[in-house]
Amino acid sequence: MAVTDLLVGLAVLVGLVGIVVPVLPGSVLILAAIAVWAAEVSSTSAWLVCALAAALLLVGGVVKYAVPGRRLRAGGVPNRTLMFGGLLGIVGFFVIPVVGLVIGFVAGVYLSEIQRVGPERAWPSTGAALRAAGLSLLIELAAGLLAALVWLVGAMAV
Repeated sequence: MAVTDLLVGLAVLVGLVGIVVPVLPGSVLILAAIAVWAAEVSSTSAWLVCALAAALLLVGGVVKYAVPGRRLRAGGVPNRTLMFGGLLGIVGFFVIPVVGLVIGFVAGVYLSEIQRVGPERAWPSTGAALRAAGLSLLIELAAGLLAALVWLVGAMAV
């Protein structure tokens, strides 16, 4: 196994961690690492592996917004609530690194829902938003894992 393969594998692994711990743009890092590998190998097979990984990550990126978004609309959670949660999540990320993103998101969604529906009905809406965020993460992670698997099989075959 070449040094390039090891470095690309490490970058793909860091990208997978970046999907779960939102510090790095995980899917982008995975695709960039596989593209570097394809450029280094410079074969038709390597570029096909890169194209397949890119397609998987692209489909995962679209599905990660479409499916949870549909569930949130069905649950009656408005975009305004998610936007407020996202903004407080960003603030939380800088106040309490890494875990502050989650804490800020939950607090933002809950506060927005208290204002919108009152304290009694705020937790069910907050729970729906959290389930949707978790589903989104799982979808992106599945796409990242599939792209990593495609690269691994391709790297072993090339």
